[in-house]
Amino acid sequence: MFESRRARLWSLLGDLPPESPITAETIEVQQHPGYRLEKLRLDLNGLEPVPAWLMVPDGLRGPAPAVVFNHSHGGHYDRGKDEFVLGQDYLADPPYCQALAAEGYVALAIDAWCFGERAGRSELDTFKRMLWRGQVLWGMMCFDSYRALDYLAARPEVDAGRIGTLGLSMGCTAAWWLAALDERIKACCGLVCLTDYEALLAHGREACHGIYYYVPGLLKEFGTDDIVRLICPRAFLSINGDRDDGTPPEGVDRVRAAVEPDWARAGAAERLSILRHDVDHRETPEMRRLVLDWLRRHL
Repeated sequence: MFESRRARLWSLLGDLPPESPITAETIEVQQHPGYRLEKLRLDLNGLEPVPAWLMVPDGLRGPAPAVVFNHSHGGHYDRGKDEFVLGQDYLADPPYCQALAAEGYVALAIDAWCFGERAGRSELDTFKRMLWRGQVLWGMMCFDSYRALDYLAARPEVDAGRIGTLGLSMGCTAAWWLAALDERIKACCGLVCLTDYEALLAHGREACHGIYYYVPGLLKEFGTDDIVRLICPRAFLSINGDRDDGTPPEGVDRVRAAVEPDWARAGAAERLSILRHDVDHRETPEMRRLVLDWLRRHL
């Protein structure tokens, strides 16, 4: 059942590029205490280059677990993948690049459409252009993440059977969508954006999310819980803020109640944790501890 539903979810994401061979150009290599940072230019979609950071920790003795890091939105169009390296004021310290290096993970972060080195055209104009061509901006973002996973899984430093994904805000949504769409993701951590779509509409808070977030016709076939259950029985940690306007708390509760039986029936109840914290739209040190503990347990 999940395979047909997963295929149907992909089909709602517009006309996607063909899966051509991925190429990578190394632009720069930096050595930092404990890890190597490679600046890459990837061809993931055949339409425009995708700048990326690849972090490889020092001292690997064989293929290591890996993480796809998904950056946030926050109106920081100039930041993109650099959030992985530099952090943000709503993320805990240190930046995830350093935190994941210390844990021994290889990690990859790309610029999403309209962000970082891909910020030449506005998000709204990109959405309009794509819509005319039968494309969906969120679909194109998901496709790039999926192809980035292809690239990461093929790296010789990576154990392709132990790949996770994480992110906050837009990066959170990107993480749980990627985990739903691709079973190669074994552990997913999403921070402050497990938004129940119907709860968002009930509160009239559509403006809390950018235009990228809206997929034509999605709610005729999928609610948030329907997408989340495609992750089952793999590991999914979701931590949400009770004071976050974009993620109404009763919606979080609704999603949890809807999907917990799926993980229970699969004998994997310990691989699901959907939490609410008394916080707004940010990561706290406690959330960071829970994320790193989750990755240790499941990767």
